[in-house]
Amino acid sequence: MAKYLFKRILHGLVSIVIVVGIVMIMIYSIMDRNLIFAKDNTYTHQSNNTKIVYKYQKWEDYGYLDYVPYADYLLELVDNGEIDEETRSKAVAIGRTEDQDSEIVQQYVKQFKSYYKSQGYKIKRLDAKMMNPKKVADGGNQQLFAYKDVSLASRLWKYFSNIITIDNINKVEDVEGKRGLTFTLYDPVYGGEKFSPAIIGNGTTHKYLLYFDSKFPYIHQNIVTINLGTSYSVNFGMDVFNTMTRAQGSYVKSTITYPTGLTEESADDLHSATYMRHSLETSRVYEARYTDDYTNVDTVKANKSKIGFSFIIGILATIMAYVLGVPLGIVMARKKDKLVDKIGTFYIVFIMAVPSLAYIFLFKAIGGKLGLPTTFNMESTNKLMYVLPIVSLALPQIGNLMKWLRRYMIDQMNSDYVKFARAGGLTESEIFRKHIFKNAVIPIVQGVPGAVLGAMTGAIITERVYVVPGAGNLLTEAISKYDNGVIVGVTLFYALLTVTSVILGDVLMALVDPRISFSTKDR
Repeated sequence: MAKYLFKRILHGLVSIVIVVGIVMIMIYSIMDRNLIFAKDNTYTHQSNNTKIVYKYQKWEDYGYLDYVPYADYLLELVDNGEIDEETRSKAVAIGRTEDQDSEIVQQYVKQFKSYYKSQGYKIKRLDAKMMNPKKVADGGNQQLFAYKDVSLASRLWKYFSNIITIDNINKVEDVEGKRGLTFTLYDPVYGGEKFSPAIIGNGTTHKYLLYFDSKFPYIHQNIVTINLGTSYSVNFGMDVFNTMTRAQGSYVKSTITYPTGLTEESADDLHSATYMRHSLETSRVYEARYTDDYTNVDTVKANKSKIGFSFIIGILATIMAYVLGVPLGIVMARKKDKLVDKIGTFYIVFIMAVPSLAYIFLFKAIGGKLGLPTTFNMESTNKLMYVLPIVSLALPQIGNLMKWLRRYMIDQMNSDYVKFARAGGLTESEIFRKHIFKNAVIPIVQGVPGAVLGAMTGAIITERVYVVPGAGNLLTEAISKYDNGVIVGVTLFYALLTVTSVILGDVLMALVDPRISFSTKDR
């Protein structure tokens, strides 16, 4: 079993890399990269050279290429001690055209071109756009930069090597005080009066690396962080994993005591504080509340995360499917070719033949006539808004379970061991209960982990129709907004859950049926 699991996990990881690689090829090589500007209002307001530079900057943000302005190259030379600030200020002033460059500019431009061409970069110089011989047009200032498309191999390596980061005391620069970790039994967030153990860092990205609170699972950590990629449209600047797992809805305010002693009603979550360089000295708001640069905090919100909504709806739909689908499949098998079997067969054909979008809208219309909520509202306390999404998700699962369980049971009914059981004097009920059902349900059991884990991915069409703020709706939103980071991150998440569900399904099937063994013996 251990050897089998190791091979399965290894093959699964390879499959995940291949899937993510294919998605990256589709996004970064096949799709037109200019599509990301389709709904970019900032881009439409740019003009001349500024518009071109903005395009390259955005392409770098979205992961298409590596972009290096000439000015940044000179700053790097200053940081490395190769030139001083005075030389940089003279060398950075490129002419409106190349023949107007000063001698010092020509020297460093030549050096810039030579260095980046040797690294495989292309050099692009944009001469100034003039309104008249003396005045530069709006956005027409001269530009010089190098750029290079990111290869698939380097993109994959960068992506997977940064998926998991471990916080440590050397993560941030210019931290005040001594770097290190502090363990306390009395969390300062609670005024130092409540027994609540916590580990606090200085020099770490997160201030609170470990802490306790009253929310499930009660103990929380920021030591290990999962990074699935950065969103640039759906949730600007936020990691995809955080986009899927952070709470949503209205702010939940409570009495907060900040490190300076200031007390006020706020939704700030002090346990989420991360380092923001020089923030304390540049903001009076931060200065009034914080004693160090750990000033970047999330807010407490009232509702579930995207995965939370998807999981609740998905798991309830799965339970409903098994509670109804398994008994109905058994009844159809036992009453083969009778009225109940024909009705069940009609339902299976209907639910499988009709496009999912059609019957979802059909049940949405029926539900609306019955007075059920047809759209999801996070701020509502009406639990009936869950009914239609759950029913719409459960219906095809019920039909699928009925179909396969009926087929498996009928196959078992014609087996030799069943004939021997009848000859041995067992009743039909005993044969169904002890033999036929037990064997027929084994393939069905394999799909249980997939159904449970699949609930976390959400249902793309169902969530879109009922406006459920779940993980499934996230993917369609990312595609419509050309948010490459979210598309890749959600794909990785889906692929990981799929591989996990397949492995767990095999293990569960082996536990249910002792005849199945994944170990090999020498003969």
